[in-house]
Amino acid sequence: MERRVVFSGWLCPAVLLAPQLAVTLVFFFWPAGQAIVQSMLGGDAFGLSTRFVGGDNFFALFADGDYLASFGITAFFSAAVAMLALAPGLLFAVMADRVVRGAAFYKTVLLMPYAIAPAIAGVLWMFLFNPSTGVLAAALQWAGIDWNYFLDGNQAMLLVVLAAAWKQISYNFLFFLAGLQAIPSSLIEASAIDGATPRRRFWTIVFPLLAPTSFFLLVVNIVYAFFDTFGVIHNVTQGGPAKATEILVYKVWYDGIVGLDLGGSAAQSVVLMAVVIGLTAIQFRFIERRVHYA
Repeated sequence: MERRVVFSGWLCPAVLLAPQLAVTLVFFFWPAGQAIVQSMLGGDAFGLSTRFVGGDNFFALFADGDYLASFGITAFFSAAVAMLALAPGLLFAVMADRVVRGAAFYKTVLLMPYAIAPAIAGVLWMFLFNPSTGVLAAALQWAGIDWNYFLDGNQAMLLVVLAAAWKQISYNFLFFLAGLQAIPSSLIEASAIDGATPRRRFWTIVFPLLAPTSFFLLVVNIVYAFFDTFGVIHNVTQGGPAKATEILVYKVWYDGIVGLDLGGSAAQSVVLMAVVIGLTAIQFRFIERRVHYA
């Protein structure tokens, strides 16, 4: 029988919750509130004067063709990163779960990319695929592929998707492996005795039991693609060529820091926050219906 902890007063729970609440307020709610206030202000490029403009910054955003185009770019980029990070993570977890000898070594190697910052991951892939000095770029040129992501937007998008997904595979691998090891071995053994093939055991028993883990990782990977891939974009393509890889989070930084449009940049950050919250709510509303918790 499960035992529940009951507090006799409110002081002890308040003290225990205070540090986390303070961190949430200072680093999440306060910056979000500042962004909302800034999005309704307009001023000069030097920040010497500001004035209240209401929703003018938002109206200007949705009248900007480049900003609207960045929505489609971000949607494709996020979906591609999530799928390319989840599928190999699950595959590697299944393979590592079956390894008997040297399992610790394989798991350590597969987890190493997660320790690399997104910006560093972007630099590594940039060096590998640089049209002038990259080793893999030279191999592609030798194979007859005209590789130059500085000029080809599709190649640039492919490169940043691969770099961002490669960085996230280790994170997905860790959670999928934990989910696999939590599945009772008696279920697998019983299905094997019944004559189910390994492939059938995976799709009818293992994969459905991984549904909560898969749903959690889907949400985390989409949020990662929206926010944490700035370093990859900035170091590899700077949003180019011709804004082909300018996702929303990079445009927020570029318009605010380079373009010095602080009000417009704040409005973009508010829209981005609303989009991510909306996507997360939709996933919990519709996708979670198909998730069965054991």
